[in-house]
Amino acid sequence: MSKQFKIITLGCKVNQYESAFIEESLLSRGCKKAEPDEEADLVIVNGCIVTSAASYQTRQAVRRGIRENPRAVTAVVGCYGQVFPEELAGIKGLDLIAGNKGKSSLPELLLHATRQTSPFILREDFKASALFEHLPVTRFTGRTRAFLKIQDGCESFCSYCIIPLARGPQRSLEPHKAIELLREMENNGHKEVVLTGIHLGTYGADLGNGIDLHRLLAEIGRNRSQIRVRLSSLEPAEIGSDLIEFMAGHDWMCRHFHISLQSGDDTVLKRMHRRYRVKEFTDLVHDIHRRIPRVSVGVDVLVGFPGETEREFHATFELLRDLPIAYLHVFPYSKREGTVAAHLPDQLHPAIIKERAALMRGLDKEKRRMFRSSLIGETFQVLTEGWAPGQTGLARGLSDNYLRFTVLTKAIGSNEFIRVRVVGIDDQGMIGMPMTQGTRHKA
Repeated sequence: MSKQFKIITLGCKVNQYESAFIEESLLSRGCKKAEPDEEADLVIVNGCIVTSAASYQTRQAVRRGIRENPRAVTAVVGCYGQVFPEELAGIKGLDLIAGNKGKSSLPELLLHATRQTSPFILREDFKASALFEHLPVTRFTGRTRAFLKIQDGCESFCSYCIIPLARGPQRSLEPHKAIELLREMENNGHKEVVLTGIHLGTYGADLGNGIDLHRLLAEIGRNRSQIRVRLSSLEPAEIGSDLIEFMAGHDWMCRHFHISLQSGDDTVLKRMHRRYRVKEFTDLVHDIHRRIPRVSVGVDVLVGFPGETEREFHATFELLRDLPIAYLHVFPYSKREGTVAAHLPDQLHPAIIKERAALMRGLDKEKRRMFRSSLIGETFQVLTEGWAPGQTGLARGLSDNYLRFTVLTKAIGSNEFIRVRVVGIDDQGMIGMPMTQGTRHKA
């Protein structure tokens, strides 16, 4: 009798990709994905530890999985098990804890796992010579967009970040394997692929022969058909003129940069061990907007870092207020044991961090409104994602520059490229009307 499984994923796009690998592997071995209201034989939690709050959410997900599936084998895989397996080991009913090494063998291990009185821990430290572990995924069931993990690991050691300990040294998927997976995803119906990694901008650094993200994109361009490609988060210093020009000159590249800034004050950046300064970021944003029309630039910002003064916070706020930013992802600082920042003096009171996060989220709301309003009357290529829940004649979709669309139509299905003219905005995104012939996306 085949096993029924559930996968609970927290955290980043890399985690989502690796969960998709586990799912596809289990399905290929005859297992079945349990419905939400069904009890599973196997529960897998792919956890996150980027903040203390994320760790707490992971533990809560594990306990909920055990409570709702009392007869199941329950496993935690990924970053949490790699760095803090002892924090998980005391959870009653947990059977397996696995780290980030050897994930290609996880599906088989999970299939043969059994109930334990105390969890079996499977983890191994990363070596400097670690190679990229190929985890092929060919489809993301029920999604128009797919993720493609092409990079893993980070060696930056920012003072607030635990990820280098969780993910090991930087390493990359060979270009020909990336293109093979891209082609399979396209053959399986995906029309957009998001290239992702733990530190995406370092892609190719371990491969030699001058391979980098720009060269990979050029190779993709020579081999793609109708698929469009989006980049996930990048560091400011890793977005060079060649990458900006490439995006500007190729219609199949999504006009969208998500940039990890964290602070708009040089003193804070130095304490964070970030390897750029505010002027570099400012010049970069202006350069992107000068070369790429209607580009969307999103920014990660971390508020409440230890020692952040009122002046330093407002320097960040004013910088982002004055720059042509489309949206913000706001992260309140959360003390993470195992990092340098956890032991810095002048840890801020949670109430101050909460207040600053609220101010920054208010700015995010205003930046989104301003960006959307500036595009009324413009026309975009939208990839449809299906009908709006409970609505008739309203389709949902995503533009290449990362705008959520509600399209007023009764004749368009899911997973289609359509031309849409913006006729208004709402709190969720853009309201559009479908156009007739033509598209920005070309074969």
